[in-house]
Amino acid sequence: MKKITKLLLITAMSVSIFTIPIHADATSYTVQKGDTFWKIAQKYGTTLTNLQIANKRSGNTLYIGETINIPDFISFEDKELMAKLVHAEAKGEPYAGKVAVATVVLNRVDHQEFPNTVRGVIYEKAGGHFAFTPVQNGEINNGYTSEDMRAVNEAIAYRGQGNGSIYFYNPQTAKSDWIRSREVTVTIGNHRFAR
Repeated sequence: MKKITKLLLITAMSVSIFTIPIHADATSYTVQKGDTFWKIAQKYGTTLTNLQIANKRSGNTLYIGETINIPDFISFEDKELMAKLVHAEAKGEPYAGKVAVATVVLNRVDHQEFPNTVRGVIYEKAGGHFAFTPVQNGEINNGYTSEDMRAVNEAIAYRGQGNGSIYFYNPQTAKSDWIRSREVTVTIGNHRFAR
């Protein structure tokens, strides 16, 4: 029994000493000896909360060799830009609506038909028109609240877990028949979200 225990201990030590972090893809990480959620969050420029949410965890327990998800890194500048858009598009809307607006931006970044950066999505211009009215009329430059930023952070933490909405509109003010032809995924407050 001592030989088996010793062999297991040596194997575990050699695995943790001689392996480097493995990235199966851009969003996964293999836990190494000495890792904590906090250390991994710091290394990848995310928050502890976002890392725990991305891995459906509330505690701090990690196991050497387990693979965890790393939320995509989004710079503070991009978060601020998203928060400004959320503020301009969803002020007066329920908090869930603010999260959904931020989620649309992220879904577009991940969608093949849109630019692949937050800035590119928000400032996209197609057919002579901006994708978002607040960019066109300048309201995007009016700042944001802490709730807007919290909504952005929540959207980032739950990235890829929504309904796949890539559009939203207010049915009371929308003038486009095309937007009304899109499949509605959810209605929150005064906005319909669609794909």
